[in-house]
Amino acid sequence: MRESLTELHTEPFAAEREWTVDGIPVLTAAVSVPQPVPAAGGVTRRIRRYYQLQCRAFLRYCENWLLPQAKAEYQAALAASAPLPCFHAELTYHVTYNEGGLWSLYTQSREVTLPGQTLVTRRGDTWDLAEGYPAALSAFFPTRSSWKRQLLDLAAAEIQRQEKAGIARYHEGWRKSLRRRFNAQNFYLTAEGLSFFYPMYAIAPAAEGIPTFTAPFGKAGFQLPPKNGREGTQAP
Repeated sequence: MRESLTELHTEPFAAEREWTVDGIPVLTAAVSVPQPVPAAGGVTRRIRRYYQLQCRAFLRYCENWLLPQAKAEYQAALAASAPLPCFHAELTYHVTYNEGGLWSLYTQSREVTLPGQTLVTRRGDTWDLAEGYPAALSAFFPTRSSWKRQLLDLAAAEIQRQEKAGIARYHEGWRKSLRRRFNAQNFYLTAEGLSFFYPMYAIAPAAEGIPTFTAPFGKAGFQLPPKNGREGTQAP
């Protein structure tokens, strides 16, 4: 019989690495990803493997991509008698929703390389615990509805509101980028509704970080699928 989970209990799995040149640290990495406790069923074991793989992939990325850059900057600084740099990368996570058979979170990496250069990358995951796999964004909208158009309209209205209030600044031509850079995998659930986001630099300067927009329950057709006891989890 398939296990039936209504929520998922997790604890952090942490890992750290340091790479050196001539005994001097040039790159450090810290990882914290979720691991289900206990990982006793098929669904929990699959989720555990998923984030263990993400952890290893991030550390490989650091070694194969960031480390050569860090070594080059170290050698350049040594030759110029300049302060020796040390790059840093971290991967963390934040659980945003955990009830009614849905477990949602985002993982976020932060790379600090040269002075003044920081790159933040986010990934959203929403797991259907009954099925044991991530749920698609389309699953949260009525069949054959124009959910993408409605989400883009919601984001455009919020951008206009923010710019009018002077609380945020976006690139010129953000409307075109809003459509072109939309990714249906970039979302997660919260108690307030469905949050979808854009990569850093995609529609706004770096100072705006990860532009994120939220469709409240019932807005743009967003609703939780009435499965696995989820009835009643929808906001009024």
